[in-house]
Amino acid sequence: MDLKQLSYFTAVVEEGTISAAARRLHLTQPPLSAQMKLLEEEAGCVLFERGSRKIRLTAAGQMLYGRAQKMLELADITTRELRDYREGTGGVLRLGVVSSIGSSFLTGAVHSFCTEHPQVNFELTEGNTYQLLEGLSSGLVELAIVRTPFSEKGLVSLPLLDEPLLAAGHEKYFSGKNMLRLADLKDTPLILYRRWEPILSESFRNAGFLPRIFCKNDDARTSAAWADAGLGVAILPASASCYFHHPDSQVLPVADLKLRSGICLVHSEGAYISAAARAFMQSLPAYISGGTTDKP
Repeated sequence: MDLKQLSYFTAVVEEGTISAAARRLHLTQPPLSAQMKLLEEEAGCVLFERGSRKIRLTAAGQMLYGRAQKMLELADITTRELRDYREGTGGVLRLGVVSSIGSSFLTGAVHSFCTEHPQVNFELTEGNTYQLLEGLSSGLVELAIVRTPFSEKGLVSLPLLDEPLLAAGHEKYFSGKNMLRLADLKDTPLILYRRWEPILSESFRNAGFLPRIFCKNDDARTSAAWADAGLGVAILPASASCYFHHPDSQVLPVADLKLRSGICLVHSEGAYISAAARAFMQSLPAYISGGTTDKP
């Protein structure tokens, strides 16, 4: 019993007939039938019940099919890991990044990483947390840097940063203050990231008033752009302050807004992680803990 036989066996099970499996494997039917007969002889038991239309697995066949899938997957992972070991840490790292941090600490972290791993290239996918988690699920990205809250089911999550939410807008909205309270934002046109709206609205209700929500959107860059244009005050995580460039724009803490936003590096549980990705997973927390997030 070898891996080729097991790959033939899984093809027969998945296609339902010897003839369909032979077409998938680019074989003729007689040699594939012979291989399946040899596999049954080696196993010492019947694996298929051959019907007029489709084969049916016996209990032994079902057990072997489950094992064969795992063995073939392990063989594939081993092959890729051996290639990584042979070729070193290289290739393209497919990385998903939430827009609120794409051009802040990440650029410094990548600069530091590439000093040690110059042969690694990047393919970035930017979006909101839910889009990036979907990208992980579909295999579009290998690693993703996302913001809490999100469901961690089926994910391995590595916390990176925890930062406050701040108020940002033109100084005309702040009356010369250096720190705000929620009450200072009463009747101010607010620009909110959509998935934080329920939590923020509850904070404002606890402060005794309902907020005036001028704009809801799904991208931190949009919130920052509207606030930087003087259209209102955005509530954003601290790392999004890099998107403000207007000379009248200010970014201020809100003393009684206790909400914080966590940044995590995640990948799918059980997924193959390339050597480049593993190296990046080791480098990024070390870079952040070193307090070097302001590097170019």
